[in-house]
Amino acid sequence: MKPLKQHVNELFKDIPDSEKKSTLMQEVLQNLEEKVWDLIEQGKEEEDAINKAIVDFGDIEDLKKELDVEVIQSSKRDFTKYNLQYSIWGSILIVSLFIFINFYYSPDVIWFVYPTFAVLWWPLTMYFKWVKRKQG
Repeated sequence: MKPLKQHVNELFKDIPDSEKKSTLMQEVLQNLEEKVWDLIEQGKEEEDAINKAIVDFGDIEDLKKELDVEVIQSSKRDFTKYNLQYSIWGSILIVSLFIFINFYYSPDVIWFVYPTFAVLWWPLTMYFKWVKRKQG
């Protein structure tokens, strides 16, 4: 029934495509069609039966909540690789600045090594996050 299919498509239009979405759409459409056939058997005309089935069905907020977990996971991009790259380049620039400042202002004392250890924790942490995300 075309009006039911259009209604179901309208209900699910703002949800990203997925296998779970298409399964739920088919189930909802099937339930609506069964409701329409039951109403027709009770003596209602087809158009009235379709409208009553749609009204009785209501909205799909509960179904959207069920799909939210999947929607959030599918729309959430994995930025751990970019965070790792950013931290590596940022650390290289910061360490380079320390080296420049050290040799330009106090070439007698080599001190840039100490803050370098502190700065290297940043890409190291991002690396472990990246590996953990890649494995899981």
